[in-house]
Amino acid sequence: MDKAQFIRLVEQEQEPLRRFLCVLCGGDRFRADDLAQEALLKAYMSFTRFEGRSKFSTWLFRIAYNCFYDFKARSARDDSEPLGPAHERKPDDDACTDSRFRHQDLYMAIGALSETERAVILLFYMEDKSIKDIESITGMPSGTVRSHLSRGRQHLKDYLQRIR
Repeated sequence: MDKAQFIRLVEQEQEPLRRFLCVLCGGDRFRADDLAQEALLKAYMSFTRFEGRSKFSTWLFRIAYNCFYDFKARSARDDSEPLGPAHERKPDDDACTDSRFRHQDLYMAIGALSETERAVILLFYMEDKSIKDIESITGMPSGTVRSHLSRGRQHLKDYLQRIR
């Protein structure tokens, strides 16, 4: 892969990657952007070693997922601001009021999931990743991915039924 191919592939995956990290970060768009930049920089530094054994997007999401967990580990050691659920964050000022609240219940339900369930649900439903891709990104066996996916769906359903 050359530099031009790398840039084309990153352009295709940049928004899905930012979206994935934003929800993992509890709606903190700025932290998600920082993590996305870190992941893209790491990918750029090592793109010549990409062997093509998986899709480029799977490889890139794995790097981003590792950056997220590295950040969490650093935050735990440094006692920095913890990641909070999306409903505790101030909504983006530049977002339209209607669109801000259109899916608020769903985002609150996703924020209530465990981090692992949240990651699996986001990758499967929002990023349209296969079980095999999620297995590669998270490092979990496929049975564990399926289990988290099933429990996450049930937790979302229970949460949404409770609030209605």
